[in-house]
Amino acid sequence: MANTATRLFNLIAYLQRHPNSSASQLAEALDVSARTVQRYIVMLEDMGIPVYAERGAQGGYSLVRGYRMPPLMLSPEEAVAVHLGTGLIEYVWGKLFRGAALSAMTKIENVLPEEQLQEIAWARGNLITQGIPRINPNLDMEQLETLYQAVRQGFQVRILYQGKQQPTPQWRIIEPYVLVYSWGQQYCIAYCRLRQAMRSFRVDRIQAMERLTETFNKPPEFDPAQYLDEHFEGQSSYEVRLFFSAETASVAQDYRCCWESFEERPDGSVVAGFRASDLDTATRRVMCFLPDARVLGPAELKHRIASTSRAIAEQYEPDNAMAR
Repeated sequence: MANTATRLFNLIAYLQRHPNSSASQLAEALDVSARTVQRYIVMLEDMGIPVYAERGAQGGYSLVRGYRMPPLMLSPEEAVAVHLGTGLIEYVWGKLFRGAALSAMTKIENVLPEEQLQEIAWARGNLITQGIPRINPNLDMEQLETLYQAVRQGFQVRILYQGKQQPTPQWRIIEPYVLVYSWGQQYCIAYCRLRQAMRSFRVDRIQAMERLTETFNKPPEFDPAQYLDEHFEGQSSYEVRLFFSAETASVAQDYRCCWESFEERPDGSVVAGFRASDLDTATRRVMCFLPDARVLGPAELKHRIASTSRAIAEQYEPDNAMAR
């Protein structure tokens, strides 16, 4: 819940963007009562913030012309949020934004008041992030930088790409739309001129790259979130469903972050689901939850799990174990 200090900051920012706002408009923007807004206005005046009111049907509250809020008026909570955000950059994008993140945080800390600095120091020692898959160490950072600039400036790129199901790499010309981080991997969502369709390319599978001089315009109707939801990696999506009995439902509960669907049944059992781009990925994820879970579908995944389980069991037969 926002505290009074945060709401005062938000009130100043709102008045900068929307001068001559009525008390009811400010109350709606801040999610408080009109009476509370009037109390906040008095508090701003006591702080020396130049707020004035224009009377009449079209009147409202405004900041004195020319007044601008200092660019780094951060509440303690906002300072901590900035610190936590910059701390995650290296996890997901590596060197691409490491320098910029460190530089930004240094500049911010140089101008923040002591109260905010104390909050950041507290956060460093008490709000720890672990378990996020780090950036793929095999990733060519120069290639990622080239793709970033191509996405930013709208240049076509020629790539030598080794697809997962391809026996040999293939040259393609792409129009890169967005970069995506997912489970420790970077992907480029792009229009492939070879396939005449949208595709997603895992960046570490690009063996060579050349930025071209030809430019492109990303269609304004392109929705990255919708594409990722429906066509990620350009593969048919596997809808995986696992059944956890009442005795093992706690395992599914403990890993709620792994599920895109989660159905709790009256008998205490759980049906959890996720989507995978291929059977190999689905198999690896499902094996983490065996034997606590049973695969409900798809059928091809059930067969793959059965054959994989038999292969694992054979490896640990007494004779085979002694041979190793």
